[in-house]
Amino acid sequence: MLLYTVAAALPGQGTGTFIQYNGADQTGPWGKDLLIKEDPAANLQIGDLLATDDYMSCRSVVPNLGLTRSAFWLKATLVNAASSGNPVMLIDYPEIDELDIYVASNGRITQALHGGDARPVDHKDRNAPSYSYELDVPYGGIVDVYIRAKSTKQLQLPIFLQNERRSTVQKLNRNFFMGGYVAIMLVMVLYNFFITISLRERSYYLYILYLISVCLTQVSFNGYGAFYFWPGQLWVNHHASTTLTVLTMVFACEFMQLFISADKYIRSFRKVKYAIYIVAILGAAICFFGLEQEGYQVIQATSASMALYMLYVAIFIALKRHRPAKYFLAAWAVFVTGIIVFVAKDWGLLPYNDLTKYMMTIGSSIEVVLLSFGLADRINELRREKDRSQADALRTAREKEQFIREQNTVLEQRVMERTHALQESNDHLKLTQGQLVSAEKMASLGQLTAGIAHEINNPINFISSSIPPLKRDLNDLREVLDAYRQAGKELPSMAAAHALEERIGLEDTIREVEDILGAMEHGTTRTSEIVRGLRTFSRLDEDDLKEADINECLRSTVVVLGPQFRNGIQVEYDLREMPPVECFPGKLNQLFMNLLNNAAHAVKMRHGNTGGIVRVATRMEDGEVEVIIADNGIGMEESVKARLFEPFFTTKDVGEGTGLGLSIAQGIIEKHHGRIRVESQPGIGTTFIISFPATVAGALAKRA
Repeated sequence: MLLYTVAAALPGQGTGTFIQYNGADQTGPWGKDLLIKEDPAANLQIGDLLATDDYMSCRSVVPNLGLTRSAFWLKATLVNAASSGNPVMLIDYPEIDELDIYVASNGRITQALHGGDARPVDHKDRNAPSYSYELDVPYGGIVDVYIRAKSTKQLQLPIFLQNERRSTVQKLNRNFFMGGYVAIMLVMVLYNFFITISLRERSYYLYILYLISVCLTQVSFNGYGAFYFWPGQLWVNHHASTTLTVLTMVFACEFMQLFISADKYIRSFRKVKYAIYIVAILGAAICFFGLEQEGYQVIQATSASMALYMLYVAIFIALKRHRPAKYFLAAWAVFVTGIIVFVAKDWGLLPYNDLTKYMMTIGSSIEVVLLSFGLADRINELRREKDRSQADALRTAREKEQFIREQNTVLEQRVMERTHALQESNDHLKLTQGQLVSAEKMASLGQLTAGIAHEINNPINFISSSIPPLKRDLNDLREVLDAYRQAGKELPSMAAAHALEERIGLEDTIREVEDILGAMEHGTTRTSEIVRGLRTFSRLDEDDLKEADINECLRSTVVVLGPQFRNGIQVEYDLREMPPVECFPGKLNQLFMNLLNNAAHAVKMRHGNTGGIVRVATRMEDGEVEVIIADNGIGMEESVKARLFEPFFTTKDVGEGTGLGLSIAQGIIEKHHGRIRVESQPGIGTTFIISFPATVAGALAKRA
């Protein structure tokens, strides 16, 4: 708002007149009956004022002292012509930083007030946001009233005299008015808050912030902020009106930009907006650093510029038949009208009264109501747009449905082609899997052949090494027998035959021959046992379901794996008596070989050539066969245990295993409709428990 200088309020020298209080409800304003003295250094005391008559008369009904760092002293002579009650002086301008009132009578000076926004609020002396104080002037008394006022903002002094009843009623009316205003703003905030929750529109968030800031700004302008909301917070009260003015300007502009799409219609809108923001924030910063008057002027200028620019933007966009812009223009025009009336009152163009004083507050309340209507219309527009979008979406969905039908035909053809390709890949995968299984079986057979060769080679070597001494002994016996034959012809030579018998140790030779023959017999028996175990293990009818002795299968597998268990591994048997079990014997032999071979490897990894134990046990549990193969080897971590049956997973070194042994073992168990459990602890050992039905054919029948 534009300001005019102190010179307008202090046009010339004068003596002033008497102010007579006759008990009326309210008289004034009394600006023209005041004498004014400017105190540029703001250091004059009441004693200095009593000793001088250097005053200037005021020609304005409401002294408008402008924006200055000076303090001002106002003097009036008051006559109490009312027989009942003391006069109440009302200085109806809340934004005064320092305000002091003195009453001088018969050489005695009494301070009636020491207050202002820059001083703590004393609710005992000040019972309302306005400065209203009872002056102790007896009936017929004449006193001099001295008023000292200083402010960093625009300083006006509308001074009235009231009776006590009028003062009380006016305070109640103003509280009722401001309470109604705050209530309206609060209702608008809550209403738009619930709309914001449902719509999730960013413009509503900004509108709520604008409502709060404009409400606090009006509350601060009218003195209710310092009196009710932040009493005692001098720094906050000192900067509240300027800071809230800047915030209100920012929120109003941001809301307008979203609500009427200002940046889409005016390309330079953002640049102008940010330029004004920077200047306004700079003005607020200047206020914070102690240059209140300069900062206040900057903020006033930027606020007026932004208000006029927003009015121009709203008119420009409304002329383009934009509905939200029309609502905003109507609301903003009301608010700007309120500002113009308020400023015109400050300039003296309009009389000072409650209407002109509160016109900006009234305009802001009407503005927010009109804007709420505009937001409600926007909701309806959004609903219409939603209906149109749903219709468009339905039409698009139907077009897509037709397109999908056409594409489904093509897709089905492609699926058939892809299925055929996948079937070929699956057949190839099965062929590869069969080849891998065959490779694993060949590896097992290679190991089997090596074990058989080693086992058969030992007794054969023993027999071969026993043949030369046996021949030698037989030759010796032949010589003895020949000698006896010769002796029979010539009896006198029997002594020589006996001597030969003694020399060669016939009895020892005969015993040696018996031992050699026994060893040969044992070797032959061992060879027969190995061959029999081999025949049991490598059944040519492994794909046939037949009855077999599980214990015999386990023993034959241990025999075939003899080289693996010979050095430092003790095999413990706990084979219960078992009935013949229906199974695939060849498959079970391969299963047992894989598990026992892994057990032997784990034991040697931990114990080397001493201390290794592999336990083999069988039992019947609820019609199922259980085979237990346990070892005291290195054990397994949980991570290894989780991947134990994955194809090609192995913990052995490269070249020592294919990683298919346990995968094949699991397949064999599944073929017997069984299950396998693994219990293992690192450093303690591992136990495999295999369970399957005693009658596999019966399990197959049940499954079918």
